Amino acid sequence: MRVVWSIGDPHGIGPEIILKSFLKLEQSGHSFLVCGSFAAMEYYRKQLDLPVKLLKVDDKSELQSAGTFQPGILPVLSVAEPETITPGTLSADAGRVAMESLRVAAELCRDGVCNALVTAPINKEAIALAGFRESGHTGFLGNMFGVHSPCMMFFDPVLDLKVALATIHVPLKEVPELIGRMDLDRFLLDLARSLKTDFRIAAPRIALLGLNPHASDGGVMGNEEAEIIKPCIERVSDRINIEGPFPSDGFFGAKRYRDYDIVVAMYHDQGLLPFKVLAFDTGVNVTLGLPIVRTSPDHGTSFDIAGKGVASERSFLEASKLAGRIAQNRKQTES
Repeated sequence: MRVVWSIGDPHGIGPEIILKSFLKLEQSGHSFLVCGSFAAMEYYRKQLDLPVKLLKVDDKSELQSAGTFQPGILPVLSVAEPETITPGTLSADAGRVAMESLRVAAELCRDGVCNALVTAPINKEAIALAGFRESGHTGFLGNMFGVHSPCMMFFDPVLDLKVALATIHVPLKEVPELIGRMDLDRFLLDLARSLKTDFRIAAPRIALLGLNPHASDGGVMGNEEAEIIKPCIERVSDRINIEGPFPSDGFFGAKRYRDYDIVVAMYHDQGLLPFKVLAFDTGVNVTLGLPIVRTSPDHGTSFDIAGKGVASERSFLEASKLAGRIAQNRKQTES
């Protein structure tokens, strides 16, 4: 399998964790390619004194050459170069490089040149300064491929924990209305289908969390459970294995996630807070529902440590392994 890494924000830890991951994945059996800035990759390679040999690729057509992918050499498709490289700083120029790298990397997967995409972290403020309206990778890729609501899922290979989000990067005050308007039935059915295809789980067991504290305590603290979530569970339960709605605090506190293949949270922090407490170093972000395979590390640009050589590549490493695994699973399903 050929995996493409988008560079992320060149002022963050993306280039560093890419270089460190490549050193550990050279013998994985997959081929790797960086899409982004050769100057940035070379800057961090020298700055951190990492023993990686880089190969500059100026045009996508060169990727068809057998000589581009050689053992011990990391090709870098140079698609956008920053005006300056200043680790740890917020920059519209860096945001531009990050998003142009993402666009071209996704095109490589769309066109069959690469089998999977792993995205290094971007900074949402930087991409906004660069003029992009999307709030992150998931929204950008969804718009690019015409997928209205791609699913953001988080996976930890150590705990075998999966958490999916019904709503993603939206203000908390908008969540109840969005839950009421969204096609929750379709979201859950598509999620089950993705688990079968991408993770080879024949009959996924799904736990659905409630929206309100204590899952509303029988309507004392809200009516979304009774009016939206429970009816949804009843409608789809003859097609998928699903239970809920569960109170979030007690569910995670009692480790009930061990009884299910995936947990569906109603909003971002409801799912991500417990997930990151349990799996901060090894968690992986997976975008389900796209025609391409996309994973990413479960952390941000970490401007405070960028360029210092202390960033952990563990999450990016796991994201790269998972991307190859999902690509292989999809290939088996198609054949």
